[in-house]
Amino acid sequence: MILVTGATGNVGRHVVAELAARGEKARLLVRDAERARALEAVDVVEGDLTRPCTLPAALDGVTSVFLFAVPGSGPAFVEAARKAGVLRVVMLSSDAVEDSVAEQSNPIAAYHAEIEQALTGSNLQWTLLRSSHMATNALSWAGQIRTGDVVRGPYAGAAAAPVHEADLAAVAVRALTGDGHAGRTYRITGPQSLTAAEQVALIGEALGRPLRYEELPPEAAREQMAAYVPAFLLDTLLKGWADSVGRAAAVTTVVEEVTGRPARTFAQWARDHAADFAA
Repeated sequence: MILVTGATGNVGRHVVAELAARGEKARLLVRDAERARALEAVDVVEGDLTRPCTLPAALDGVTSVFLFAVPGSGPAFVEAARKAGVLRVVMLSSDAVEDSVAEQSNPIAAYHAEIEQALTGSNLQWTLLRSSHMATNALSWAGQIRTGDVVRGPYAGAAAAPVHEADLAAVAVRALTGDGHAGRTYRITGPQSLTAAEQVALIGEALGRPLRYEELPPEAAREQMAAYVPAFLLDTLLKGWADSVGRAAAVTTVVEEVTGRPARTFAQWARDHAADFAA
């Protein structure tokens, strides 16, 4: 039995679908069972990684876990997994984590690193999937695209290698169901470096509309983003984008190496999500 946490999320729902296609028996841990109905899953358990008391029931009979962890949940999860006899954990982490530092300066990296450390310090068979910039981040532009042909934001030249959530799920499922992945840390990216402006243009191509990116001054962007981005993340995001301007994003071949097929392009992602941007 494989337990999937974060099963209704962007990556988790693809993990569920791919496991089902392979005939693997999966259980879904969700906060709200109603939200899991669209996944047509039979075995759904309501619970929360932040409430350790819900974990024993979710982990009963489970041998492998796809872990979409939440801040502070690592030690309690590892203890519950150990007691339940779980053998294998595949964690979706962040490539912001730096192995060479004792303390992470990036708040996103910090909470992922804390959970990674709980896993790697245990006797569980672990695999870490350090995801780069997720293509689904582009969904933050959907509101602007639905109402016009201009996306306004900071740093038009900020570069990233957006990874399709289905590719993250595909690597996760291989690690959950196959051998040779224990103790591995995979840095997963999309197949090409693209600027924010180039991503917007590709979304326009998928929609059959000419879209363009209009750069806002950082302070204006900060004011705009403060309405939906937690304050503690704003500086980290803006600095990361500023630092990436003029520098191609690193690209890895992990998706192809693990799954046997090339990573999906951002253009493919835009076509897959065209309905999310349509008026």
